[in-house]
Amino acid sequence: MRSGSGAAILAAVLLFAAAPAWADDCPVKSTGMDDIVAAVNDAPNCDQAMRLAEACAYGASADVQFGAAVEKKCEGDFLGNLTAQRKRAYGREMGVCDRKYRNRSGTMYLSATAFCRAKVAQRYSQKASKQAGPSKAR
Repeated sequence: MRSGSGAAILAAVLLFAAAPAWADDCPVKSTGMDDIVAAVNDAPNCDQAMRLAEACAYGASADVQFGAAVEKKCEGDFLGNLTAQRKRAYGREMGVCDRKYRNRSGTMYLSATAFCRAKVAQRYSQKASKQAGPSKAR
């Protein structure tokens, strides 16, 4: 029991210590969730959307919306061009992310799942960009 409360205190200290750095790194003027999602949606490409979402992440359940916005942005680069086999592979990779933290409680695990999914979409976008050649470079 004692180590559990020590871990909770350590987590709280780390959370408060990280807060000022987050505010400095996030380029969105407002730290409101809707403003960050709008900025991610307005990013010119997948990689920039991911950088924005990561810089502005809360480390909590709100990150689900940030990750979903990145997924959508990145999927626009490749989803329509995937073969049925590659779509199934993509779905399996997303499923790995969904299962990775499913037995964990706490909003930070929702954030981790969202960013895992967003990174899978980003990798697929980057592969599609490489296959398309230099004119589609990010």
